[in-house]
Amino acid sequence: MLNKIVLQGRLSKNPELRHTQGGNPVASFRLAVDRDFKDKQTGEKATDWIDVVAWRNTAEFVSRYFTKGRMAVVEGRLQMRDWTDKDGNKRTSAEVVADHIYFGDSQRSGDTSNTSGDYGAPEPQQDGFSELADDDGKLPF
Repeated sequence: MLNKIVLQGRLSKNPELRHTQGGNPVASFRLAVDRDFKDKQTGEKATDWIDVVAWRNTAEFVSRYFTKGRMAVVEGRLQMRDWTDKDGNKRTSAEVVADHIYFGDSQRSGDTSNTSGDYGAPEPQQDGFSELADDDGKLPF
């Protein structure tokens, strides 16, 4: 059997980080994913609003580096959850349990989060170039 899902969309609000009674972090958020086709009458793309839940390190990662409006790529599995509402009616909800979450956009200006995933590497120089110490003008090949 196979239950695998990959989504790319924007967070509709900041992730909500909680902890279970056992101390495990869990984050939940909603992802706005545009459909590939446009409505014939309005000419606009419809949007699906998909609930996502992340656990442990993934939960801490998404709550630390993602905010409302940020593009995210979510890889995980679809899960159906049964619950009872306040009126006693039985309900079913679909949600994606995220195994991995990746940045789906480039770093925004003014955003200080590290989007490279390499948290120990030094930041590159502003111009992208560095001086070579022993440059004799000859090519190395």
